[in-house]
Amino acid sequence: MPGRMNPDFSFIMSMVVSGYAVYQVNSCSPSCTAGHTQAGGGCIMLWGTFSWAALGPAVVVEQTMKAANYPNIIADQLHPSMAFVFPTGNGIFQQDNAPCHKARIVLEWFEEHTDEFRLMSWPPNSPDLNSMEHIWDVMERQLRAQTPPCPNISSLRDRCLVIWYNLSPVMY
Repeated sequence: MPGRMNPDFSFIMSMVVSGYAVYQVNSCSPSCTAGHTQAGGGCIMLWGTFSWAALGPAVVVEQTMKAANYPNIIADQLHPSMAFVFPTGNGIFQQDNAPCHKARIVLEWFEEHTDEFRLMSWPPNSPDLNSMEHIWDVMERQLRAQTPPCPNISSLRDRCLVIWYNLSPVMY
């Protein structure tokens, strides 16, 4: 069950949350299969962010999320979003403890930007506290409800992005 945001209003107003999810084409669930899928279909990985003020960008991650490519995503996507939502530098960024998030190169990047926003300390093994998990769950339900199932990776990517950019503000 997805966690709930801290009811402290000042906390909610100063936070941006990000995360990533993997969506598959024609997974093993009967509701997602259609005909014969050679080699098990495929999948995409999305990285996204949101704040109290706005839904941020969703990025299709073309390769496995690793410490070497994560700084590019936070520099190209997160940094501009934080600057826009929190121009005075009072934002707090929340991410989980995925290995790529805790890598030295990533933590050094955040250290270099502490005057622009802070990185929230996060307890290990706490996916139930990550409000992004709720958004991924809603997206997955909407994706699975669509018919016909996604026939290919391109269709899956397009559908995921349409769902993301049409999420109700109530979600974030």
